[in-house]
Amino acid sequence: MNEDRLPPVAPEVTATLVENLSPRLRKRLDAAVTKLGARPTRRDADTVTIEVDDETELRLHAPSGVVATTDAITCGCLLAPACVHRAAAACAAPAADPPPEPADQPPAAAPEPASVTDPASVTDPASATDPAFVADPDPAPEAASPPELASPDQLAAAEALWAAGAAVLEAGVDGAGAVAQSALLRAAHTARLRQLPRAAGAALSVVTLLRAARVGDPAYRTADLVTALAELLGTAHRARTASGAELAAVRGRARRPYSPDGSLRLYGLFTEPVVTDSGHGGVRTWVAGSDGRLFTVGDVAPGGVGRALGVADRAVRLGDSALTHRELGRAGLAVAGATVSPDGRLGAGKSVKAVTARGAAWTEPPLAALWETPPSEQAARALGSVSRYADPDGGGSDLLFLEVEILGAVQESGGSCLLARCEGGGHVRLTVADDDPALAHRDNVMLLATAPGTRLRVIGRLVPAPHPRLTLLACSHPSGEGTIDLGFDRLRRADLPDPNAPVHPAPPRPRGAGAHSPLYLLERRVEQTVPAGRAALGVLGDVTAEARRIRRAGLPTAAGLLTALCASAARRDRDLFGRLLPADIDGFAIHWLAAARYTAAVAESLCSAAWDPAKEGVR
Repeated sequence: MNEDRLPPVAPEVTATLVENLSPRLRKRLDAAVTKLGARPTRRDADTVTIEVDDETELRLHAPSGVVATTDAITCGCLLAPACVHRAAAACAAPAADPPPEPADQPPAAAPEPASVTDPASVTDPASATDPAFVADPDPAPEAASPPELASPDQLAAAEALWAAGAAVLEAGVDGAGAVAQSALLRAAHTARLRQLPRAAGAALSVVTLLRAARVGDPAYRTADLVTALAELLGTAHRARTASGAELAAVRGRARRPYSPDGSLRLYGLFTEPVVTDSGHGGVRTWVAGSDGRLFTVGDVAPGGVGRALGVADRAVRLGDSALTHRELGRAGLAVAGATVSPDGRLGAGKSVKAVTARGAAWTEPPLAALWETPPSEQAARALGSVSRYADPDGGGSDLLFLEVEILGAVQESGGSCLLARCEGGGHVRLTVADDDPALAHRDNVMLLATAPGTRLRVIGRLVPAPHPRLTLLACSHPSGEGTIDLGFDRLRRADLPDPNAPVHPAPPRPRGAGAHSPLYLLERRVEQTVPAGRAALGVLGDVTAEARRIRRAGLPTAAGLLTALCASAARRDRDLFGRLLPADIDGFAIHWLAAARYTAAVAESLCSAAWDPAKEGVR
């Protein structure tokens, strides 16, 4: 049985069913989930039936697409409704996204600009998770009125989220079974009711990733679970101490608000396919306003890569325009009554009016200005958007617009990529956006690698790395006329310059800032905790040599965090009779969170430095 075949189950339903089990049945729950996953299913309208055995059937009723009550899961076994099967089915199904909160929910505020360094002055590991760790040194003065604080109910919800997240970190993936996941789901449900949607969403992400890890999903990555856990713990920690605008950012927003933006004159840039690990597919078309602001028009729904290929030639859902997504990527729109979300998505409400207008070439205003901003400034802006712990409502784009000269292919540990020289002399690696053979990305990048010396304007998505790196999304046509959507259009060899023309030899492999940073010594300890829990670090022994190497590289805070993290993992105090006391779960979680947030901050700082040719070590 595949999880995708089951309807989503509301978090509170799963939590309630697990909580109602007897202690004996809770011990059998993980085995029941695994066993149920191997049983056949069938769907009949709004009901999915699982054959528990030859004589027993289990039904999940989802009239609105979601199993919203415990009574909607029924079992025909003799022990029902107190059987383990109902809870196992809920645990095997995906967790449903919570419904949106009322529209009058307080809006989230954007965070202050960050300045990421190696703050050797940090003495408390927990401070690496606080805004002061990366905050502007001269914050604006507070208003005269007292800043808003979290309510007692919100503080209790944050405490529950922290406790559930710390328990997962203590046990690791191997020990975080259905019972631990139900605790997270209960805490997420409570947090949503207490208007903490950001933390609730982080808890649901942790549950989803835990389930993917435990079933061996090939799309699962430990780094994703590290980020989700750190987001959950960090948000829960900050909710207990934040106030004013920071508290609004910590609370987050449960629904995507669209605000009026008047009349817009838009110019198409390109269209990219969107294919997600959850089986959704579609397209996203990027357009720019006359002032250079970037907007998107999307169409994504269940369907995978096949849907992405089909939707590209469907009409855009925006006003009265008859343009398809592919056509809009090269044309223009005049929009009246526009509504826009914080991340630049254009709303398609009934009041929005849009008609087709003339587009612009990438070399014509207003689009040409996108390529005039220095790459370092573009990278700094994009990095704020792709940061692991960026404010979800912060907005901003992760796209870069570069003029490059193709140098050829270079080999990496994970394969090969395209090396190019940016305008101004820096080097950038251009990688494939999606390896799916149904899309044109890989074939186009491989073909471009055979044409060194070709000059192009490119659009790519920033990849955080200690060297300049982009996933390639679109480029100007090698002939100089028109543009190429690299996910849809397929280049031919005839489109490239004469292969017999003389070319420049490829330069030595570029070295980015931080390319040999020993920060990975701390990063790998942070990641090692997630699969097996605190015990994985508790048996490491002395890490003095690793700490010394990190300190010699100019990262004293990283060295201190590594030492404190491993010491916390190994520490087990004894009582007066010599008996082991329970481990300090909260203390270890604080040290781990500090290390996780710190490594992310330094990695982003190294990425920013790599794009700035004025900083030492970039070339």
